[in-house]
Amino acid sequence: MHFRAMPKSMLRRARWLALTCTAPLVGLCATSSTQAASSSFDLVGPKVEVTVKHGAVTLPLESVPNLVEGDLVSVKLDLPEEQTEGFRIVAGFLRGAIDRPAKDWFHEARSWKGKGADFSLTVPKGAQQMALLVIPESGGGANAVISTVRKRPGAFVRAVQELNQATLDRARLDAFLRETLKAERQNPESVSAASQVLTRSLSIKLKAECLQQPAELQAACLTGDRETLLLADTHSSALASTLAGAPTDLAFQLSATPQAGYGSYSSYIGVVRDMFRLLGAFQSTQLQFIPALAQIGNGRATLLLNTPLSFAKPTSVMVVAMPAIEAAKPPPLRPSTPDIALCASPDMVLPVEGAPLIYATQFAREMALRLKRPDGTLVDVPVHAEARRGGYVLDGPIPNGPFGGAIPAQLHGTWGFTPFDGPNFALSNPLVNSWKTAEGTSLVVGRANDVEILGGGAGCVSQVSVRRGDGAPRPVPWKQAGTRGIVATLPLEKMAPGPVSIVIEGVAGSTPAVVTLSALQEASSVDELSFHAGDGEAILTGARLDQVRSMTMGPMTFHPGGLTRVDNQDRLTLLANDPAQAQTIGAGTSLTAEVTFSAGRRKTMPVTIAARRTGAVLVRIAGQTPAHDGTIPIVMRDPNVFAQDARISFAFHKDAMEPLDGQESIEVATADGRASGIIKPGKGYDLQDAATGIIAFSPIEALGALAYGPVRFRVWHDDIASNWTPLATIVRLPDIRSVSCPGRERCQIGGDRLFLVKAIGASEQPDSMQAIPDGFVAAKITTPASRDGRIYLQLRDAPQAFATVSTTNR
Repeated sequence: MHFRAMPKSMLRRARWLALTCTAPLVGLCATSSTQAASSSFDLVGPKVEVTVKHGAVTLPLESVPNLVEGDLVSVKLDLPEEQTEGFRIVAGFLRGAIDRPAKDWFHEARSWKGKGADFSLTVPKGAQQMALLVIPESGGGANAVISTVRKRPGAFVRAVQELNQATLDRARLDAFLRETLKAERQNPESVSAASQVLTRSLSIKLKAECLQQPAELQAACLTGDRETLLLADTHSSALASTLAGAPTDLAFQLSATPQAGYGSYSSYIGVVRDMFRLLGAFQSTQLQFIPALAQIGNGRATLLLNTPLSFAKPTSVMVVAMPAIEAAKPPPLRPSTPDIALCASPDMVLPVEGAPLIYATQFAREMALRLKRPDGTLVDVPVHAEARRGGYVLDGPIPNGPFGGAIPAQLHGTWGFTPFDGPNFALSNPLVNSWKTAEGTSLVVGRANDVEILGGGAGCVSQVSVRRGDGAPRPVPWKQAGTRGIVATLPLEKMAPGPVSIVIEGVAGSTPAVVTLSALQEASSVDELSFHAGDGEAILTGARLDQVRSMTMGPMTFHPGGLTRVDNQDRLTLLANDPAQAQTIGAGTSLTAEVTFSAGRRKTMPVTIAARRTGAVLVRIAGQTPAHDGTIPIVMRDPNVFAQDARISFAFHKDAMEPLDGQESIEVATADGRASGIIKPGKGYDLQDAATGIIAFSPIEALGALAYGPVRFRVWHDDIASNWTPLATIVRLPDIRSVSCPGRERCQIGGDRLFLVKAIGASEQPDSMQAIPDGFVAAKITTPASRDGRIYLQLRDAPQAFATVSTTNR
């Protein structure tokens, strides 16, 4: 009976089986085998040798992603000499879902005849699919099989498409299992790191709980059940998210779409794409069509079955999908780090993503990295894909030659029979370590200086240090700036004026480069002071404002808050010691402000009090902390406290319901003014309507990795800012990777950045908490177990805030 013709009661039963037939319910599903077949293809069937000739080139099936009109397909049924049962093999070409294939598009060969079961066929014009049908000798002639297929071309086209995609999905899962087990044999401690790279390479979501196991058990956990692994192709992830949990019949409707064809929906994910049921349209009292996945390698395809063969009536007909007959679709490769230069060393890895089949199949052939010399000549270096390293690896050293410091490079190769060009990469020559700064660059003592240094070897820089005179170099933070430069942050806050040497180290064995600059003393100056009626702070702009110690203005006194650099100027927030006094000063009032600098120097300047700012009202706020593979969730107890990497959304109104026009910018900053970020329209700021603005941002992206504590926001429009409005509290969280409670009296948590915990205990009560010492760098903490299954954490970034970790989620 065809699936869509089932009565509603049977349809509901079939959907339920498709959704629930997982490992814990194997026994239940086995009792209902008449309604749903297993998705586990673990029975080994016959072997088939297939080659394809395109023009003058002949390739085995494992190197052929697609067929085209005119290709010569050679098929041979490879049976062992001791095989007693004969088989016949039928090859058929299909047009489309609404067009019956011609009778002469089917060809038969018999293994029990003298010449054996083999033939060669040319792909005819108009064909879209090719399938092989393998039938036991007892199944009778091929005419009944051919007639059945020709009567239902649409259903058979769908089934062949599904089988072809499931074969590719199986190849990805097999590659994951093979590489994970290889990592375990080489070093069990490497399984965790290797499996996480493999998930990115092959677009597979692994079971995070496996990484909580001891190292020697991780591989067994990850590879224990192939059918529970989740495929999630990077270039169809949106579809996968949309369809998660969809009913089975929706999976059938979408199975032939291009997005689903990339493998985001397959027989190995939660909604089982049941091949047996798809082929149900062909069942009769004489024939039983069963799906066969082709495990391709070593020049032949081993057929894997999910149901045993039947040699009696109804006789089994194994259905094997060949590659689709269509134009070549080269892999959508893209670099994982497009803006980062790579060091052209022998162990270089070209990180790529977007096409997991490059690791699971041999479709990509003759791959090479094409390098361009300064004179325009090209040289190719062979490469091969390694899933455990997340990209392409050089097969040999980069040849000697007149390469500059920066080397343009591009992947290229052949996808089946079709040449294709892959992504571009910027390489750095490890033999070139020459650097310079822009003309006129100088340093200013008393502050941190970001210095851009230009050269060709950005990808080969291993360390940047700063040195004064004959002193030892001190490493400093640095990052790549494009593909031809770096930006180093030099901590000159406590340094005296004079020459400063920047030491740039390349690969091991190379001579460090030294760039020397002059560090100068900059005199402090004030350019502008702004203060709005009713505000609790003033804004001072100028130079070397780090030397400001205080300011007076009329009855008010101020102390320094956060200092930032905006358009090559210092911008200092001055905080009122008594903000209530601001209410006594009206707009338009003229006052004299006196700024006091270090060493007692003073400067006076006139100021006119600006108009009172409008305010903003926080309407609602919510946040979602992302899940991290290998970590245990930490739950915040206070709804107004959020993790630093959370995705926070909030809504606001302007005071007196002043309308919004969508041209505003929203500034989010820490309460001390030391970190701030601007959220612009279309980049995190949207309008619900003219009265309500919606903001979405991540604190770590907007404010930086070191920002935490109370944060606030204000609205900018036409260079005028509203008053600050308190928003939330941001905290940094430790990475909890394990929780164990042997004996249920004491628990031990393990992880990274545990110094972010101020105290830990079985409840929020002070007498149950134990303090974590300052500078704590150990990877484990032991604490008494709680009765409610939770460990309580007092957070160092916000001592008033508590979080919990479940002792059962480990």
